[in-house]
Amino acid sequence: MDSLKKKKINPFTTSTTQTTIANMCKEEQTCTNPSCFFCTMKEPEPSLRRVAIAKFFKEMPFTDHQDQVLVLSGLWHVAMTHPDDPEFPSLGIFKCMANLIYKGISDRNWLLKDQNIYIPYYAAHVIGSYTMNKVEFAEIAVQQGVIPPLMELLRGKISWVEQRVAVRALGHLASYEKTFEAVAKYEEEVIKLAMKLACTCLEVVYVNFVGVKNINKRVKYHCDLLTRGIGDSEMEDRKGEEWASQLQCWCLYLLNCFACKERSLSLICKQDFLGKLCGMWGGLVNHSSPAWVGLVRILCYSKEGRKYIAESKEIIENICNLSRSSDDWQYMGIDCLLLLLNDQNTRYKVFEIIALFVIDLVELGSLGDRPNLGETITKAFLLDYKQSKVKFRNQKVQKALQDVWNLKVEKRKKEKLMSQEKLEEKRVLVCLIKQEANHIFWLGEIEEALAKYTEALDLCPLKSRKERMVLYSNRAQCHLLLRDPDCAISDSTRALCLATPANSHSKSLWRRSQAYDMKGLAKESLMDCIMFINCCIKSGVTKRVKIPYYAARMISKQMDATWLFAAARSKTTSSQARKVKESDGDYECNNDEQQRGEMMRVMIENKDFLSGLSTIIEEPLLVKEVNRRKVERARRRSKKAVIARSM
Repeated sequence: MDSLKKKKINPFTTSTTQTTIANMCKEEQTCTNPSCFFCTMKEPEPSLRRVAIAKFFKEMPFTDHQDQVLVLSGLWHVAMTHPDDPEFPSLGIFKCMANLIYKGISDRNWLLKDQNIYIPYYAAHVIGSYTMNKVEFAEIAVQQGVIPPLMELLRGKISWVEQRVAVRALGHLASYEKTFEAVAKYEEEVIKLAMKLACTCLEVVYVNFVGVKNINKRVKYHCDLLTRGIGDSEMEDRKGEEWASQLQCWCLYLLNCFACKERSLSLICKQDFLGKLCGMWGGLVNHSSPAWVGLVRILCYSKEGRKYIAESKEIIENICNLSRSSDDWQYMGIDCLLLLLNDQNTRYKVFEIIALFVIDLVELGSLGDRPNLGETITKAFLLDYKQSKVKFRNQKVQKALQDVWNLKVEKRKKEKLMSQEKLEEKRVLVCLIKQEANHIFWLGEIEEALAKYTEALDLCPLKSRKERMVLYSNRAQCHLLLRDPDCAISDSTRALCLATPANSHSKSLWRRSQAYDMKGLAKESLMDCIMFINCCIKSGVTKRVKIPYYAARMISKQMDATWLFAAARSKTTSSQARKVKESDGDYECNNDEQQRGEMMRVMIENKDFLSGLSTIIEEPLLVKEVNRRKVERARRRSKKAVIARSM
């Protein structure tokens, strides 16, 4: 075994449990350890091997060999590659892992000896991997007492790295009917810990790992676990971001397990937590997890959950923004809106906010495996139409109701009675008005062009979806140039709903991305910009596709704004700035120039503040007026170039 310790062979190329472990020492000629696990795995007689493995699992937590880390690493790899293999779960691996976790928590001297610091992580990971797919393995794990030590790790007894694998394992155990109650014995504590961890884990990982720029000051075993000992600091940062996102999403998954059963909803739905929940976006780092909206949709399935969600204006606005985006989870946002609209107890609480968003989705076709989604939205929106018109005095809401009624009911009835000749005449007239609008637009008369596009839309038949898509998209560009992002988002969303498939009209995606950027909605702007670039690539006639520079610049800007640790970085930077001010004391108060310089340095380091610099730096009125005139002249000179690119 001595040469094994030096060689550190990794078992990454085998196909079965036995050969995976046995191959780790296939080159070893002699072994002086009578209870060597690797030698046990080479035993050709199955019954003898099983007896020896069971004995090893029973004795391992009470022995102290330097090769335990290597054994745990091998078991971790087997659990990852063969999670459905029943051999180890049937021989006592769960009890062994539970005892090893307890040993790491209770015996600090042992934990810090040799490489034992890795063992609790590997042990919890093995439990989570084996309970991932098989309920029978989960039952064995619970019987062998894995939940109490996992709870200790979840409480933060070691570090965030162990919390990550503990919450993953507890989530798997809570997802099965037969093992849920075993986790629910700790229900209140589990929920509170998961909520707290979901809210704080990004800051914890940033402060303790990603934000530590001196790599020599990072916890070494964290670095080794993240990169398997073969990565540089850049890879550590990337994996740190990935693991932090997983930790947050697995916390939300654990909460999902309780929300599905309508357990402790009053705890989960505290308004303070719901407000923070909106910022928990899986995003591009963890695109396989619906993150916050997954939990919100689960809550919306229950009457009590809908009541709590309806009381959170922030949640409702975020659901609405998601439903008008090109995010993969758009359909979940729409599902939440439909559930809230179809419940009479929540419909009128959220209607005034939802109405101004839903109106843009009523012509949505199919979205994934959901056909005619626009019709479903229309029925929910116009439910109790007359009562809704009387109940809401808000003119915008009344107009939205009337517009949807006119579009989906009145106009449809009228066109059904029209002859084909009449419809064709309308199409021709619409084409002429559109050409006139385009001409006016080219002349720089944006408001007049907008009015013409509106006139064309009013006349355009409902069946002319492609023509109406272009008209909406062009009108969105007018709104953009008039600095009206809300109307630009509305029109570009309608255009994207008319596209086939949905969200595939490149110009509308780019226009909406710009509009979202104007409103400071970085996530929505980023997703639209990515979809726009994707459309550019798909439409390329040659192998070499050039990404527009302005799209690349937008991607860079929004990637920085939506970075997983953006909030943690901002908080840390602000804290550092306060410390600088406090340490300087009276001297800084007397030195205005130094104070302003320090503020500027902090804000420049924190790029989230860059967009606000123009409002922070005051200029003399004369300079402002000169600059305003320069901008106006430049805008007039570049208008034709902008229009040419837009149309």
